[in-house]
Amino acid sequence: VPLGLVITWAAAFLLTEAGAYSYKGCDTNIPSSNIVSEHCRKHVSRMKHCRVDTSHAFKSSPWFRFPYPLQWGTPVFHWKMAIVMCVVSIIASVDSVGSYHASSLLVSSRPPTPGVVSRGIGLEGLSSILAGLWGTGTGSTTLTENVHTIAVTKMGSRRAVELGACVLIVLSLVGKVGGFIASIPEVMVAALLCFMWAMLAALGLSNLRYSEAGSSRNIIIVGLSLFFSLSIPAYFQQYGISPNSNLSVPSYFQPYIVTSHGPFRTKYEGVNYIMNTLLSLHMVIAFIVAVILDNTVPGSRQERGVYVWSESEAARREPAVVKDYELPFRVGRIFRWVKWVGL
Repeated sequence: VPLGLVITWAAAFLLTEAGAYSYKGCDTNIPSSNIVSEHCRKHVSRMKHCRVDTSHAFKSSPWFRFPYPLQWGTPVFHWKMAIVMCVVSIIASVDSVGSYHASSLLVSSRPPTPGVVSRGIGLEGLSSILAGLWGTGTGSTTLTENVHTIAVTKMGSRRAVELGACVLIVLSLVGKVGGFIASIPEVMVAALLCFMWAMLAALGLSNLRYSEAGSSRNIIIVGLSLFFSLSIPAYFQQYGISPNSNLSVPSYFQPYIVTSHGPFRTKYEGVNYIMNTLLSLHMVIAFIVAVILDNTVPGSRQERGVYVWSESEAARREPAVVKDYELPFRVGRIFRWVKWVGL
């Protein structure tokens, strides 16, 4: 993936510098809705999506920049968005628990104990707090793509993850790296996402092999969860938007302003905001449908893929399990008095 990205970006850079996407009298900085010339309208998509200098981020970014907390100001709290994020965090936590178990299976280790799972969720929450202080705009959670990378690369070493984290921290201090990422043309990002998400979906469905994937019960639950998670959010996102609407936000953000035009309308504005937002998120619908069906449709433990979690006392007696789940650099010895830090 990185090699293909560099090669295609280099080709786009050479074409941009050679003037392949430059058209006389046309400016990429003019919004599409304000372009009057038919000649420029014809080429606006190619100018905006294929050039590498549209954002001017690579040239304007400094070589070195040290991020620090609250550099973008004090965080702002809105209770409506806080409720939405609480629900999203619960769903992300459920996804993380599944990722922990998938990782243990991929590296041929015993399933994590309740203490290990609590420790993982707690550290994700702490990382999300740090992300908010640094103003990154996104929370921190287990990235399922990285879990499935273990299956693709056959590399499950914790040292590789630690080294990768150190490399990313160093790269965050180099401003040109962020500028390079911002200069990637949108068509390349779309192609990259097509590949990554296709692999994620395929490997995610492959986890069903640990249950009875051929069971009609599981086939119906998975099929309905996928179908409703695509159809219901699409209905909420497109409700009330005319095809030729000229909104004040970019086209790729229009589906996410559903709070102002969604079908859920009551006299309580806060309730409308929360419900329209939640029901327009794919993972929320998939979570609700899957949880309801999996807990109401009868099925055996084998069909549900329910594995017995490791017992804490038994795990402490096995050196291999302790080695797999202990904190790096023997940090766990300091926090033995905290229940959720240990096994």
